[in-house]
Amino acid sequence: MIYHILDKQTGENPSFPNLAIAAFLETQLGVYGDNKVDILKCLDYVFEKGGLVILAEEGGYLAGAAVLNETGMQSYIPENILVYIAVHENQRGKGLGTQLMQKCLELAEGSIALHVEADNPAKKLYEKLGFTNKYLEMRLQR
Repeated sequence: MIYHILDKQTGENPSFPNLAIAAFLETQLGVYGDNKVDILKCLDYVFEKGGLVILAEEGGYLAGAAVLNETGMQSYIPENILVYIAVHENQRGKGLGTQLMQKCLELAEGSIALHVEADNPAKKLYEKLGFTNKYLEMRLQR
């Protein structure tokens, strides 16, 4: 497995441009994800304001991806938000999701927050890595 770490300094990866990453995330996240347009906005945020994109490549193909956005609000909310993490359906159950999360924990400076739906199988991975549910999230959708 080859890992690519992308941020403001490194910029996009020519082998896996943002559109390819967004298509991968949209497909692999399925019902737990967003559409390509919103994913592209998240990727743009990384390269304009801050964060990380971690890609796992195997045999020239994208096997997994994680996207962290920096909040810039340390001390009163977490410094990072894990917005997306996905593993290709053919790679699931092999520990790649855990490896991607460990890379996120290793590379991100400060605390990390994430949102996960109660029925998402990834919830078990997050709990295993020490994430806890401190708050009940409430939203007003407009």
